Amino acid sequence: MKIIEKKSRAFYIVLLLILALPAFSKLLKPGYFPMHDDMQAMRLLQLDKCVSDWQIPCRWVPDMGYGYGYPQFNYYSPLPYYSMEAFHLIGFSYLDSVKAFFVLSVVLSAIGMYLLGEALWGKVGGFISSLIYIYAPYRAVDMYVRGAVGEIAAFAILPFIFLYSKQVVDGNKKAILGLAVSLATLFTSHNITTLILVPFLILWVIVLVFTNKKDFPTSYSQLKNFVFSFIWGFLISAFFLLPAWFEKRYVHVETLLVGYFNYINHFVGINQLLFQTQWGYGTSEVGPYDDLLLGVGILQWVLPIVAVTLLYILKKTKAARMTFFLTLMGWFALFMIHPRSQFLWDRIHLLAFVQFPWRFLLVATFLFSMVAGAFAKLFPRRNNTTITLLIFFVMVVLFINASYFTPRIWINTTDSEKFSGSEWQRQQTISIYDYLPIYADKPPASVAPDKPEVSDGEVQIVNGSKGSNWQKWKLTVASPTAVIQLPIFYFPTWVVFVDGKEESFTYDNNLGLITLNLPEGNHALEAKLTDTPLRTFSNLLSLSGLIAVPVFIKKKKYL
Repeated sequence: MKIIEKKSRAFYIVLLLILALPAFSKLLKPGYFPMHDDMQAMRLLQLDKCVSDWQIPCRWVPDMGYGYGYPQFNYYSPLPYYSMEAFHLIGFSYLDSVKAFFVLSVVLSAIGMYLLGEALWGKVGGFISSLIYIYAPYRAVDMYVRGAVGEIAAFAILPFIFLYSKQVVDGNKKAILGLAVSLATLFTSHNITTLILVPFLILWVIVLVFTNKKDFPTSYSQLKNFVFSFIWGFLISAFFLLPAWFEKRYVHVETLLVGYFNYINHFVGINQLLFQTQWGYGTSEVGPYDDLLLGVGILQWVLPIVAVTLLYILKKTKAARMTFFLTLMGWFALFMIHPRSQFLWDRIHLLAFVQFPWRFLLVATFLFSMVAGAFAKLFPRRNNTTITLLIFFVMVVLFINASYFTPRIWINTTDSEKFSGSEWQRQQTISIYDYLPIYADKPPASVAPDKPEVSDGEVQIVNGSKGSNWQKWKLTVASPTAVIQLPIFYFPTWVVFVDGKEESFTYDNNLGLITLNLPEGNHALEAKLTDTPLRTFSNLLSLSGLIAVPVFIKKKKYL
């Protein structure tokens, strides 16, 4: 019987992956396409330099900030780029690695949502939920318009978080590991989605506990296991979460919250949210003038309402209650995008970091897709009518939404073209103010020099080399003293060694560049970024969380 079940599940998953092909088939050819966040390949290149240099975890990237470097991955969620790096290490180009990550996200989304829908509504329900999820309009916006890899990763991760949390609440202790790893994956993939999702996840778990109708000790144990998974996931991701939050005072984060990025500019009206179908590749603007689709999709919100209504009419009470709860949460997510929710945004200050209220479309899309699978509860199993309706359902979904999954234009370009000439300078300076160390009053107006600059005295640079988070130079000072300036933004905790001894330096200049005095003679100079105590502590926490994984696997006899 189990073999038949596995074959049936495999059939639905393979069918879904075949049906998902139009969502990513445009990415399978050579070349690349423009997107709003056109830094993905550049960030991957920088992370690859970190990995090659054994700067793990990567925090400082050498070529950004117009060549002065800055702490990109101390603050910007790194896991999607480590995933891309895996593709690059097996031979993919940088551009192809980015596209491969996009494809992987669709595949994992399809599998994850199928398994979640199957756990709630059965195999047919899982199929329906997954297909709706694959072809959600907001997914197409993230992939082909915005290039938002953090949210693209979140699309793939959310179904597994909700699936494993359900299994934990149902008493499956082996699922504790799956939930912890899934949470850690989200925590290190997109901190904004994490901020948005946590309240919905907590509500989901509470409802599951109460609907299980277990005795108090059992319910308490289930909640304890969930909390344990949450803490474990936090530990694994501590190397990123703790520095990103507690060291934000070292960088210019104010630019992430003002002007265009102020949430007040990006609420979306009811007509756009529910009825907009017009596609666009432009930007989000104040008022109803957005040149991109910021609606949840007509199918996405209509199907849950119909499902809930019919389930109540047919007196399928248990399924009806779950669909009602999920639908209600989905509508609350939509409410958070509407201008009427501004009073919440004004009072919950953390929400300012979300920047765009319409990011809640990800949560609404996810919840409504879960609910869509409840349609399977309305029809008898293995019925010809059911099969006919499924075929009709597939045709409608593809007809309405598949056309969104295409880039605006396609460019026949390569890595070498992307990382050379004017395009290289553009990559170095995009979003240059984001995470710029506070010691720089403003971004640099020109590219960093290849060598240290001499501010005073006579100095000959003999030779030198650079890595991802270090520089080494051999130089000769011909005057009694000299002042040199390294092409590095200061950031805690850069250290400088001269002839093997740690040397003091200053950074009190407009760009906050490391500056030091040298006496006459030949010198070997080395600058290296070291970890603050917080970063060291965070790394140790993550290491302890990772070490616990094989211990747990052995204890629970996974293998």
